[in-house]
Amino acid sequence: MTTIDINTLSLEERQALLLSISPDELKAAAKLAEASKTEARTAYKETVKDSVPGFIKTLLNISTMLSNAKLEIFQGLSILLEMKSEVFDIKQGQQGHSFSDDKGNGITYGFRVVDGWDDTVNAGIDKIKEVIDSMAKDENSAKLVATINKLLKKDAKGQLKSSRVLELRQLAEEFNDEKFTDAVDIIQAAFKPIRSAFFIEAYTTNAQGKKVFIPLSITSVDFPEGTDIEEIFPIENTK
Repeated sequence: MTTIDINTLSLEERQALLLSISPDELKAAAKLAEASKTEARTAYKETVKDSVPGFIKTLLNISTMLSNAKLEIFQGLSILLEMKSEVFDIKQGQQGHSFSDDKGNGITYGFRVVDGWDDTVNAGIDKIKEVIDSMAKDENSAKLVATINKLLKKDAKGQLKSSRVLELRQLAEEFNDEKFTDAVDIIQAAFKPIRSAFFIEAYTTNAQGKKVFIPLSITSVDFPEGTDIEEIFPIENTK
């Protein structure tokens, strides 16, 4: 049986071919094509199902290696930190500590801190709003109200930014209003910073004397040198 590539046929030739085929033959061909498509999709889903567990296993192994390495580095650096504290007779209460050698290698470890507040912060905010609602409605007052509202604006996570509270404190000193000052005191007392992730950052120094930070996350690490990314991930040309 001769196979015809329909893409090579002209419009007239395609029309002639369709007219030469009976309706039953057309239905049979359509069913065959549909069955082939269904089989291909089933095969694709099976391939995905068989492949994903292997990828997950690799990533779990990497995660475990990073976790163990993190513990090993923290344990080792804690010994250096203890020695430093004893030798220099100082207390170590900072969020992070750094060590470096004479070859341009350095490492910093510690923990991050994010803003946090207890429930009384809203009482302070409400009290400030009471003050600004009672202010005169002249142009200067309107500007001050706009500034205060901007400082009280919460971020996408619904948190007040601690850096803005310092600006509120300065305004309270300038404004010299007992109720306003008390409201700022309430907000400051509600500040409860939260310790977040423990981190490690490390770098080497290249021949040009530039620090080269070591990527320690799977997102920041580069592919091996010579990798053609377009061969393994299709990138659409946006030009």
